[in-house]
Amino acid sequence: MTNGRPAAKHADIKEMTFERALKELETIVGRLERGDVELEESIAIYERGEQLKEHCDRLLKQAEARVEKLTLSPSGAPVGTEPFRPQE
Repeated sequence: MTNGRPAAKHADIKEMTFERALKELETIVGRLERGDVELEESIAIYERGEQLKEHCDRLLKQAEARVEKLTLSPSGAPVGTEPFRPQE
């Protein structure tokens, strides 16, 4: 972020699964909350955490777009699908 090239700096994140990225993000949050890291390292891991968060958000949106709701006939037999829209 500070040098204008965060994507290049954290290129390995693009290959991470959601679960792995989330676990690392939780570790970073824990370290920052405990306050047991020096300022420079805090900045670096915060920047990495931001990239991990964006990656997780992107993966969730992709998964959400792929989820479909089955449509049923009056007799209860599956007849097709429609995009899933969660109730708010």
